[in-house]
Amino acid sequence: MRKSVLVVLLLTSAGLFHSCSTGKKSIGEIRTLPELKVKPENEAGPYRASVTKQHEILHTGLDLRPDWGKRRMEGTATITLRPWFKSSERVNLDARGMIIASVELLYNKDTVPARYVYQNDTIQVTTPSFGATDTFGLRIRYTACPEELKALGGSSAISSDKGLYFINADGKEPGKPRQLWTQGETQSNSVWFPTIDVPNQKMRQDIRITVDSSLKTLSNGLLISSKTNGDGTRTDHWKQDKPHAPYLAMLAVGPFSVIHDRWRSLDVDYYVEPAYEPVARRIFGNTPEMLSFFSKQLGVDYPWEKYHQVVVRDFVSGAMENTSATLHGEFLQRDARELIDGSGEDVIAHELYHHWFGDLVTCESWSNLPLNESFATYGEYLWNEYKYGREMADIGLQSDLNGYLREARNKQVDLIRFHYEDREDMFDRHSYAKGGTILHYLRKCIGDQAFFESLKRYLNDNRFQPAEVHQLRIAFEAVTGEDMNWFFNAWFLDKGHPEVEFSYGWTDSSQTAVLRVQQKQNMQSTPLYTLPLDVDLYFADGRTKRERILVTEREQVFRFACTTKPILINADAEKCLPAIKTDLHSNEEWVALYRKGPLYQDRFDALSALTKNLKAGDIDAPVVLDALKDPNWRIRILAIEHTDVFVGTDKNEEAKKMLFKLASRDSLPEVRETAVEMLSKHFSGDEMASFFSNVANDSSFRVCEAGLEALAKIDTAGALKLCALKEIDTHRRMFGIIAGIYASVGSDRNAGYMLKAFEQSSGNSRFSMLQKYGRFVRRCNDDAHVLSALKAVQPSSTAPGWMVRMGAFQFFKEAGESATEKAEAMRKEGRTNEATRWDEIAKASSKYREEMRAAESNPRLQRMFQTTL
Repeated sequence: MRKSVLVVLLLTSAGLFHSCSTGKKSIGEIRTLPELKVKPENEAGPYRASVTKQHEILHTGLDLRPDWGKRRMEGTATITLRPWFKSSERVNLDARGMIIASVELLYNKDTVPARYVYQNDTIQVTTPSFGATDTFGLRIRYTACPEELKALGGSSAISSDKGLYFINADGKEPGKPRQLWTQGETQSNSVWFPTIDVPNQKMRQDIRITVDSSLKTLSNGLLISSKTNGDGTRTDHWKQDKPHAPYLAMLAVGPFSVIHDRWRSLDVDYYVEPAYEPVARRIFGNTPEMLSFFSKQLGVDYPWEKYHQVVVRDFVSGAMENTSATLHGEFLQRDARELIDGSGEDVIAHELYHHWFGDLVTCESWSNLPLNESFATYGEYLWNEYKYGREMADIGLQSDLNGYLREARNKQVDLIRFHYEDREDMFDRHSYAKGGTILHYLRKCIGDQAFFESLKRYLNDNRFQPAEVHQLRIAFEAVTGEDMNWFFNAWFLDKGHPEVEFSYGWTDSSQTAVLRVQQKQNMQSTPLYTLPLDVDLYFADGRTKRERILVTEREQVFRFACTTKPILINADAEKCLPAIKTDLHSNEEWVALYRKGPLYQDRFDALSALTKNLKAGDIDAPVVLDALKDPNWRIRILAIEHTDVFVGTDKNEEAKKMLFKLASRDSLPEVRETAVEMLSKHFSGDEMASFFSNVANDSSFRVCEAGLEALAKIDTAGALKLCALKEIDTHRRMFGIIAGIYASVGSDRNAGYMLKAFEQSSGNSRFSMLQKYGRFVRRCNDDAHVLSALKAVQPSSTAPGWMVRMGAFQFFKEAGESATEKAEAMRKEGRTNEATRWDEIAKASSKYREEMRAAESNPRLQRMFQTTL
């Protein structure tokens, strides 16, 4: 499961995360710690044991027919089971919110009605006494009713848990395709078929689904038959012969265009809306190469019968690794112009890597979720490293570490958590981002060969099985011959992270360079870490010497014999330690690191430190000018963000010229955008207004938006005039850009466009548009426009995605507060009738918020509705 970028940005502002080995072994004896840590039950929720296996599902057969009018699914499930170990006379199946028509027992070629009770979303079936060698079946006729189901919640990664979703079922939403799709993680597939809905089950499956002949279907495994019926429908039969967890079963139905590709002998297809068929290969075209790369690097070939990907509307997450049939949110579906700003390839790599880590080997409990998500996050790094080079990969690693550290300010929990309040709590930056950085550090500690051989061992030893973290550790121990508890106990089974300070010195009498390492984290809540690290020493004659150290104490001093004093000591030379690090370098040493360090992170750290230390006119300030020409785009952005060091100096004009050049000619939109923003911060006047007007015509949407925002700051009338001209552009991104300008500097005359922009938004863009619409209604002085906005937004208060509901609640709050302010102002001016109309708007806004508070089932939103919102 890949969190959407929007979710990450949202939770940051209020919550996926993304980095060469020396081949040297760690030195010294490493202490062995106790293997298992058990926390007090009351520390962070009750102990979450893996679900006890009473029965094993061997096979699930489904015959399905969607009822689009009622938004239900008529189904017959034939489930083959056997007791796990003990004899059993009762089977419990999860079946959320269903209508159960009948249950039959299948045994010894006999079919008989079964005794059952259906209550509390569980079908309890009474059977004869079956032992562990007995195989029997249950046939259940049922109706799935997702729209009538009271949702249990969701998470920052998965915003709804209805399991089965009908999109534009009645066809009344213009421009939106009629679709059906499912989302099973964590335990929501039991909404549309009865099962034992836990991750430590593994089943084979056959799914037959009958749909209108005009629609395409997708499910797990292979399409083995497609039968045209005599009533305008077609029945597709999808069969998967290899076992996987029930939450990975999927369906997608819609008027898709299907683009065919191949990898070796396997079909690799891309399902998109017809408008995106011409660019589908630009979006997904690297998939076959990813399959080859991951298969080769892991030493384990892609294990499934095919690999298809589908993009759907209004998805409740970023993407989902359903076995052999990954489902993506609509954000991944981009036209040629949108692709200028990026393709979403990290998401594609993330979900594909899950087909080894998550699908082939599955976390046996949600406590072990990092065995799925940390690896998938690191899969992004590995792909970027292979395809685009280490610098690009390291940018992602840096983003992951920073994302985790932001979360860690308010939340520090074990990576593998056996104590939590809700399983959805596991979907956080710990499971994704921190876990990915830990895997990278482990790779650097033991070397590439041992790391990937250990992954191969883990995958082969647990193939088509659930696994827990100790099985991963055992695989590493089997390969390296080393007790790995020191690493796993600290990084996987404990919370927090190192806070390390590096200081440097030179002893002239003994000709030794000195490195002092201090671990400064709170030892009462965070462990004392054992830290293998590489240290590089740089000398004036161009030589570089690498040393491996082992940090085991709170404070340690390391001495390195040298014939001459090094000009720089670079601790954590591989820049792989997941920690808060403080380097006590001088400015001269930071300049040396920028000039000589081989890694992206070397230059980034050096430039970051220098921009904090430098003052206007400092002799080292030219490093910033040099960094504006750095080959790495992220370094250029960092330099752009600190060009204010030249304000008021003789370098100001030179810096301005370079910013102009970067804003108009840099090859990457992110750099052009940042340069525009920095020019807007420091310069104004007619020259800048003309320049920003031209930038607003950039081919990149993000640069276009930056240009319009910059223009609005210095020439509001000019920005509004340009936006009015651009209203003829009906691209979804342009709607969002213009709406943002109108939300900041618009007026009632823009109300019609804002309503149109809101109505065309969907999925993740609907949340963003709600925020803009809320700001805009504050600028409205015509109550009729605000009433129209309230009427348009009201249906979003019951949207399936929790982010959209949150956006609607925020909108009603903005509208209500603004209406109250305007009513008070009108009364002071004696305009009673107008004040009354604004009072009615305030009351309506309050009523909508109260209705949302009463109806909300998501615990997170309940808390937010009662407090912060």
